[in-house]
Amino acid sequence: MSSADPGGAGSEAPAAPPAAGGQAGGASPAGAGLPGGAAGRAGAGGLAGAAGQAGAGRLAGAGGPAGAGQPGGAAGGGDPGELARRVAARVRDVPDFPLPGVLFKDLTPMLADGPLLADVARAIAAEHDAAGFDVVAGVEARGFLIAAAVAITAGTGVVPVRKAGKLPWKTVARSYTLEYGEATIEVHADAFAEHRRVLLVDDVLATGGTLAAAADLVGRAGGELAGTSVVLELAALGGRDRLGSLDVHTVLTG
Repeated sequence: MSSADPGGAGSEAPAAPPAAGGQAGGASPAGAGLPGGAAGRAGAGGLAGAAGQAGAGRLAGAGGPAGAGQPGGAAGGGDPGELARRVAARVRDVPDFPLPGVLFKDLTPMLADGPLLADVARAIAAEHDAAGFDVVAGVEARGFLIAAAVAITAGTGVVPVRKAGKLPWKTVARSYTLEYGEATIEVHADAFAEHRRVLLVDDVLATGGTLAAAADLVGRAGGELAGTSVVLELAALGGRDRLGSLDVHTVLTG
């Protein structure tokens, strides 16, 4: 999520009711939540499972469903309610950050929980597997981390949607207005030249400004938006209402 959008990394999220509480799911071995079949192991620089690497935009290897024998199973998400409760237990409320009166939703505890991050990535990839996608675009900054995890799970590449001036080559830009200023995000002009079906991923849906701009930017850069997911939606801020026909999948709504 862009730093100019409420709820994003280093951004402001106006005070909203805390996310639905819950307890973290049972601890699992560090490798258990990683992509790969039951006989696979995350070693020697790879996440290959028993059936081999997942094909682009798919969660199943040649020999069977990805994730078999792991938390979440073949569908990658298990019980969505249980996953939401686990995520809620790893979202930390930080009052008065970065400004007085702002309640910041800190997802870094969730990102540090390896099995949980892997299950979130698997759930997002599984949600959009039927529609099909061949690249994942992540919005600066925590969206980068989540998008990369989803891309590894699905066996695709990842494209960063960055703040203005951060990308080294020719870019396509999109500016948008927030209640307290203006922001601009960019992607490389050729970001979707080879992989056109784009899954757009961000950390938080707050007022909706950044996500709407990023979705528009995908199209302007030549991509086809195959789906959109966020980890946390702050429903009280009404961001979904500002996204028009854009259908957004969320892991947790608070």
